[in-house]
Amino acid sequence: MFSGIVEEAATVVALNREKGNLHITLRCSFTGELKVDQSISHNGVCLTVVSLEGDTYTVTAIRETLERSNLGLLEVGSEVNLERSMLMNGRLDGHIVQGHVDQTAVCRKVTEADGSWYYTFEYSFDREMAKKGYMTVDKGSVTVNGVSLTVVEPTENSFQVAIIPYTYENTNFHQIREGSVVNLEFDIIGKYISRIIALNR
Repeated sequence: MFSGIVEEAATVVALNREKGNLHITLRCSFTGELKVDQSISHNGVCLTVVSLEGDTYTVTAIRETLERSNLGLLEVGSEVNLERSMLMNGRLDGHIVQGHVDQTAVCRKVTEADGSWYYTFEYSFDREMAKKGYMTVDKGSVTVNGVSLTVVEPTENSFQVAIIPYTYENTNFHQIREGSVVNLEFDIIGKYISRIIALNR
């Protein structure tokens, strides 16, 4: 379980494919605090630490994860948003994030707004999935590359988010351009509500 508050944008230092799997090795400042079997959110995808070496660690993404997320597009040197699992005795500064990416979206527009930025994202819309809560609502929560954000001006298949300078500088949002592919996780509370409504019709 995560909150969508990114701790650091780590650097990919190695990528190794093994059959349908991708082993991703990253360097970050808190590698020394990690342990094998620990869960970490990578661009919003919950992955398990499988090995540690010096100031780097490795996780493995399976084929399904690569097909559903943007991790298969990573290159050596790419920055990845990291968040360790949430402490249950602390404040929930973002929203409840599972680390289970629902689908990807494409950045369609980046607009600078006097020191902040507006990003517009477009995703494939499926009416049946939307009925199950796979959608965005105005002022609702959405996770983009693991970052908890507030939805602005949603349409059937797109939405905007506003990014403050701190988020821009301390996550990989500064690398997102028009055409960039990002990971989306829709709000789990909306999914549960949609499911309850469907079962009680």
